[in-house]
Amino acid sequence: MSAGTVVLVGTAVFAVGCATGGTGLRDGGPARTDPVAKTAPSAASPESTSEASAAPSGKPLKKVDPVALLKADPKVSAEVKRDLKPCTGKEYPVDVSYGKVTGSTVVDIVVNVLSCADALGRGSYVYRADGATYENVFSDEQPPVYAEIDRGDLVVTKQVYAKSDPLAYPSGEDVITYRWNGEKFTEQDRVHSEYSNVVDGGGQPAPAVPQKN
Repeated sequence: MSAGTVVLVGTAVFAVGCATGGTGLRDGGPARTDPVAKTAPSAASPESTSEASAAPSGKPLKKVDPVALLKADPKVSAEVKRDLKPCTGKEYPVDVSYGKVTGSTVVDIVVNVLSCADALGRGSYVYRADGATYENVFSDEQPPVYAEIDRGDLVVTKQVYAKSDPLAYPSGEDVITYRWNGEKFTEQDRVHSEYSNVVDGGGQPAPAVPQKN
């Protein structure tokens, strides 16, 4: 077994009902394809061998343990791994999405790690299936960050703070759309919104301004 590869056995651990806020990925550099995890069914967990839901490709969708996936990933920082603990009981602050975002015939996995205290995105990762292993092909650990799949594209949102902004009132946000080109994600579109400086919750964001590359 090579470094960075682990066999996952047991019941899948899934996300808590933390609010996701508006956060997302930014790093669109070349994807590194490190083998991360290999799933194995558990005799004590029928769910791990059954179809969890209809996959976009029509193939069975098998759940994985996102916490074990992150901890086995050499691209996930030691800081994120150290703080990856349950908020309450066995509920981890992790959001998991399954969908097609890299053009693979097997569904991809998007994992967002949140903070327990304020549910802000601490790290976002995209995993692409390669046989029985998963490769980390996209990651961003510049909080606040959050990633989602939207009609085959990777859409990431990142709140923007000025030095004097309180945590609850960012100055604006960037929404970035990435597309897989066969080897890595490349930026396709960027929309920047500037929020009102009214801090009592009554202000509305200014109109979004698309920024073309």
